[in-house]
This record gives sequence, structure tokens and C-alpha cells, in this order.
Amino acid sequence: MSDDVVNALREEINAIDRELVALVNRRIDTVARLKRHKDEHGIAFVDPDREAQLIADRVRENSGPLSEQGLREFYAELLALMKREL
Repeated sequence: MSDDVVNALREEINAIDRELVALVNRRIDTVARLKRHKDEHGIAFVDPDREAQLIADRVRENSGPLSEQGLREFYAELLALMKREL
């Protein structure tokens, strides 16, 4: 496609996607370090209260346009992904 606006916006989306992947990888690394520490100290890996607080904090901080439901679904999948990757 030769539409300059479409091409520019696609490039911007690609750059954002690269940042998202880098951040998810960084989060996985950090969660892995947390898991190792918890394992070494006999602390349960999953903390449902912490997960609920994390989501509540992000909901409170979110100024949109991502909806609250969308944000909750995003974090449900992100947290599930973290557990699957470790």
C-alpha cells in the first residue's frame, strides 16, 4: 500500500509492539527472580490478594481509552502468561 499515513501509523504500531514485547520479556525475567526468591524462602508463588490489588491499582490509574473491562482482561491474560512461562 502506498498511503503515507497508513504506512506511518503502521510503523508507529510496529515500534510500540517491539516495546511491548521487550517489556513483557523484562516482566518475565523479574517475575522469575521473584519466584526463585519465594521458592528459596518457602513463600507461595501465587498471591491472589496481591494480584487483586495490582489490578485494582491499574484500574484506578487507567485514564483510557482502554476500558476497565479491557484492562481487567489484559491483566488476567498477562498474569496467566507469567505463570505459564515460568
